[in-house]
Amino acid sequence: MPTLHLLLDGQDLPHPVTTDETVIGRHPECQLQINSNMVSRKHARVVKEGSRYLLEDLNSGNGTFLNGKKLEGPAEIKHDDRIKLGPILLRFEAAELGRKSTPRPLGVLGGQTMSLDGEDDDDDTATITGRSVQSSAFGRLEVQPEAKLKAVLEISRSLAGTTDLDALLPKILDTLFKVFPHADRGCVLFKTEDGKMIPKAIKHRRPTDDDTVKVSRTILRKVMTEKTGVLSADATNDARFEASESISNLTIRSMMCVPMLSLDGEPLGVISIDTQNPFNQFKEEDLDLLVAVAGQAAMSYESAKLLVTALEKQKQDREMGIAMDVQRALLPTVMPKPSPWEFFASYDSAQAVGGDYFDCMFLPDKKKVCFAFGDVAGKGVPASLVMSKLSTVVTITTQFIADVQQAACRINDQMCTKAVEGRFVTFIIGIIDPETGDLEFVNCGHMPLMIRMVDGTIEEIGEAEVGLPLGVMEGFPYDVVKRRIEPGETVVLYTDGVSEAMNPNSDLYGMERLRELVHTSVAGKAEELGKTILADVRKHANGRDQNDDITIMVIGRGA
Repeated sequence: MPTLHLLLDGQDLPHPVTTDETVIGRHPECQLQINSNMVSRKHARVVKEGSRYLLEDLNSGNGTFLNGKKLEGPAEIKHDDRIKLGPILLRFEAAELGRKSTPRPLGVLGGQTMSLDGEDDDDDTATITGRSVQSSAFGRLEVQPEAKLKAVLEISRSLAGTTDLDALLPKILDTLFKVFPHADRGCVLFKTEDGKMIPKAIKHRRPTDDDTVKVSRTILRKVMTEKTGVLSADATNDARFEASESISNLTIRSMMCVPMLSLDGEPLGVISIDTQNPFNQFKEEDLDLLVAVAGQAAMSYESAKLLVTALEKQKQDREMGIAMDVQRALLPTVMPKPSPWEFFASYDSAQAVGGDYFDCMFLPDKKKVCFAFGDVAGKGVPASLVMSKLSTVVTITTQFIADVQQAACRINDQMCTKAVEGRFVTFIIGIIDPETGDLEFVNCGHMPLMIRMVDGTIEEIGEAEVGLPLGVMEGFPYDVVKRRIEPGETVVLYTDGVSEAMNPNSDLYGMERLRELVHTSVAGKAEELGKTILADVRKHANGRDQNDDITIMVIGRGA
């Protein structure tokens, strides 16, 4: 039974011709419906006349082409004829001349179809009449050194400065057609991560040529596995190839297929070119020349990929710089200065952006000072997004709620709303009355406040009242801790980036070292103590990269 094969999206979709008239088009009433805006409602038809089949265009918008020629009237179609409706390709297969093996479509590129011919049998290997002895990605340097140098320079000049990978591969084929002026068709195939070969570029010397390009499966497999170039000379006229029907159906006089090898010697893909000119067949020196050109093409492609990656990295760095500026803008630049109090804070993220947070502001009554301090689980961009949300929630909440317990509960409920799993926040919010020194705070899963008293004694308060971190459980009842900060006392808040800072030997900075440093500090000097802690952490790290965000807040009441 005659069959129309629709080559669409890399698939061969057969449609038996069972009626005297087969209408092809977009309309549901068509015997062969093609859902494409480039195809007319009733685009063309196939009509049976006796033992013949005729193809006729039905006044379509984009025309009907038979073997590359536009139909002006009805035309007879024969076995293996190619039909093109806009960008859609079909192949007519006569029943009495049907193939033993049907080409397997490999992919579609810009309306052009590339297919693999041949089953995985040994007969197909008869097409290989020569192969390159490939001592490197550029072949044997002693073969045609002048021609190789000229070809490599030509392709280097053609591809210089090209960063568009989609445009680079067609340029490779354009250059190959200059190097091999008798080449008729060429294609570049690349291997995907799952091992499939997909077409990336196709070129025909004559625009009227059939758009379909075929590649022998056996040749492709040999080129990819053995990493060597393959030459097939005059396959259609050689009696040895009669047993290999898939090769004889390729209807090519001479073809070459070579691998594109990466810097580590692995095949990225293949370049295949062929000619139907019986008087200008490819020779083994042509194959070695193509190997050299393919080596330079592969290097140019990898260099372009690296350049694209570098440009993308620069773009990401610029965007991360903007993100860092945005995040820094969420933190206060000026701290409150109610005499004789002193407030100090420092923030150093391990990456461009981080998940630590602090804020310090006067409440709307302009009498009391509110401070907030937090550490988002994790670091980098995800943590910074949670930190941005926390900053907004704290700012809005403290403008309307002056009770520290209510504020903590409201902030927690907001952070629980649409929370990302695993992105909780350890957090402290407190309110200080500068006149009396009264401190009220809520600890949501953070380390206890460290207070240096006038005599140097260290007191860590609020450990028993520590509640759940923000974003863990909505409606959690937090406890309030109250304490009066006496003249000369200093309050220290820190994230685990301080206590867990490591040196090159992976030794932790540790709590004991932090307590000893606070113990020996000057009473009530917040800025001096904060800078001293930060410098001591850097000294301990001794050049090791920061592995977590480091944030410190120190509040001192003058003596």
